[in-house]
Amino acid sequence: MSELKRRSTLREVSPLNRDEALSLVKTKVKNRRIFCHMLAVEAIMRKLAGNLGEDEDLWGLTGLLHDIDFEETRDHPERHGLKAVELLMGDVPEDVLRAIKAHNYEYTGVEPETRMEKALIASDALSGLLVACALVMPSKKMSEVKIKTVKKKFKDKDFARGADRGRISLCEDIGLTREEFFEIGLEALKGISQRLGL
Repeated sequence: MSELKRRSTLREVSPLNRDEALSLVKTKVKNRRIFCHMLAVEAIMRKLAGNLGEDEDLWGLTGLLHDIDFEETRDHPERHGLKAVELLMGDVPEDVLRAIKAHNYEYTGVEPETRMEKALIASDALSGLLVACALVMPSKKMSEVKIKTVKKKFKDKDFARGADRGRISLCEDIGLTREEFFEIGLEALKGISQRLGL
């Protein structure tokens, strides 16, 4: 059996662990802002999984890897997610691959169906809103951000326009109110604020 085939067979039983995934991300993502975004989405996904009784490692892995092809597909949004799947095939479970495709469903046509898929889309957008909230604080620190600030900024459509409010609201499809989701997300990012430089 070839090494590649043996490795692929092993991966079906044992997906990339977090250290392996992080090493892979570091080889593919050079932009610090995108790298920090992936860490932020990982943290939110992990915290969400814990609150919802889901697999924290699996959800965290999905968040960490979701934009691994972003720099490569930046000018080809229709390939975003699909290129990641090509890269990760055999190294992560199928549900992780599907969630990565579904987080760019407007282009991939893979509609989000599962809790994890919807959570990834919502977490992806929420991370941007929370980071933007931290950056407008006098100290530019996540520790200064309060839930009331997040709620206020969520309603202000001119603030952090890239943080799609419809995507954030997918949290309701996984059984959370927006305020509960904001609390979970904010707690997650405060927990890794030093790594994010916030």
